[in-house]
Amino acid sequence: MDNIDKKILDQLCVDSKKTLKQLSGEVGLSPSPLQARVKRLEREGFIRGYVAKVDFSKTGQDHIAFVQVTLKDTRMTALDGFNRAVRKLKSVEQCHMIAGSFDYLLKVRTVDIQDYRVELAENISSLPNVESTSTFVSMETVVE
Repeated sequence: MDNIDKKILDQLCVDSKKTLKQLSGEVGLSPSPLQARVKRLEREGFIRGYVAKVDFSKTGQDHIAFVQVTLKDTRMTALDGFNRAVRKLKSVEQCHMIAGSFDYLLKVRTVDIQDYRVELAENISSLPNVESTSTFVSMETVVE
């Protein structure tokens, strides 16, 4: 990976729908070699896919809660079981294993607080080896 590859990735992070012509002007390559580089970055896994940036306030799913999860057991089999199960929850937008006083931090997106309460009670608390959870509700998204 060189500086041009880094510029390509930076530009695609800002707007993944840029045309090759737009992108080529911003990184200083003609479209053909640029396209070859983008394909290589995709093939090598630097670019895992392309996503839309959704305005969730318009879809009615703008309630965000961050959930600290502490597990009863942190051996590899327990962690693997939790990881597999949490990936299946559609409301969990992000899940991070944390080094600290708890084990995981989840970003959970729901319609409202009542929907979140059901999600917490029925799904998150039922994940394998969950000992306890602690919820922090987002009041405003400043940077995403």
